Amino acid sequence: MRPDHATMVHLAQAPTTQTATFRRSLRTHCIAAANWIGRQLERRRSRLALLEMTDEQLKDIGLSRGEAHGEYMRHVWD
Repeated sequence: MRPDHATMVHLAQAPTTQTATFRRSLRTHCIAAANWIGRQLERRRSRLALLEMTDEQLKDIGLSRGEAHGEYMRHVWD
């Protein structure tokens, strides 16, 4: 069944304000999620770098080997 002209005109109209707002909100949430993931990955890299440091390097920044390991073992969201 073929839609009539009125239906086709209605379908071709620009998105409603509600749809546009939803899209902006979705985009904002996606950007926020991507930023959060980026921060978590950077935190993970930093924690791994602590494990690779020598005891002398850890001493220079005021950490012990146990503290560095404890930092590495923290949850991602901490």
